[in-house]
Amino acid sequence: MLAIGLGGAVVVMRKGTPRHRWLGRAYLVGMLLLNVSALMIYELFGGFGMFHWAALASLATVLAGYLEARRRKPGWKVRHAFYMSGSYVGLIAALAAEILTRTPLLPFFGSVAVASFSVIAVGLWLMFRYIPR
Repeated sequence: MLAIGLGGAVVVMRKGTPRHRWLGRAYLVGMLLLNVSALMIYELFGGFGMFHWAALASLATVLAGYLEARRRKPGWKVRHAFYMSGSYVGLIAALAAEILTRTPLLPFFGSVAVASFSVIAVGLWLMFRYIPR
């Protein structure tokens, strides 16, 4: 929940400010803790499963976004924005999937697929529409 709140704040606030950088770093820490803990959950499949792959993808996007901001090579702002926005879209997709899987009478994997793909589709549309190139 911490990462959801911090990420939402970073998305809507003015970019490049000290507050943006501070909250962005807090979001990074929240996402690192979230994904590392997700990689330790094995009850659902009894081993490494598709949600572990999603956690690795989430780690990759949030770390890539952070590294872009640290390195500041030409074009870094756009890459940083896409990686971090993608990280947040994935987080919201996971939240939507979690909520739908708690709905009685809906099939587990169907709920996960519908929620995830719907949120990701809308998130990608928003990213390509609003992130300047």
